[in-house]
Amino acid sequence: MNVSRRSAFRCVAETTLCLLLLVTPGLVRALEIAVVTHPGVPIDDISFMELKKLLRGDREFWSAGHTVTLIVRAPVAVERTIMLETVYQMSESQYRRYWISKVFRAQAVSEPRIVLSSDEAAELITVIKGAVGLIRADEVPDGLKILRVDGKLPADEGYPLAD
Repeated sequence: MNVSRRSAFRCVAETTLCLLLLVTPGLVRALEIAVVTHPGVPIDDISFMELKKLLRGDREFWSAGHTVTLIVRAPVAVERTIMLETVYQMSESQYRRYWISKVFRAQAVSEPRIVLSSDEAAELITVIKGAVGLIRADEVPDGLKILRVDGKLPADEGYPLAD
């Protein structure tokens, strides 16, 4: 199969998966989302309440003094959908207004950094010392730290970022 046929096939497959996820909301929730950080972040476990503070921009620094840098997937990504449902409990438009307001009131220096893929998220988390983001558990590359949430990893029963 030549490169253009392979690219076309992959595009069709990804489009089909996206459409399937849109018409089957329960399928989206079956995926486990890992909380990943730069390996230099000095914690291994975080409570769900602390995770909420972190992802909502209410915590600026890790205990080691590194600035927290939020890495968030672009709209329509599974990771973002689960984050909006479980952490923010907001719609996409409410989320956007939340961050615009937070920056306008100087409660945050900037909005989270938006990335288009898990690979891009992983790359940024690898190079930014205080970076944290959400990546599908099955797509986390070696070299990133997966945080336990309330003592649980993504595959554990009762993990808060999965069904």
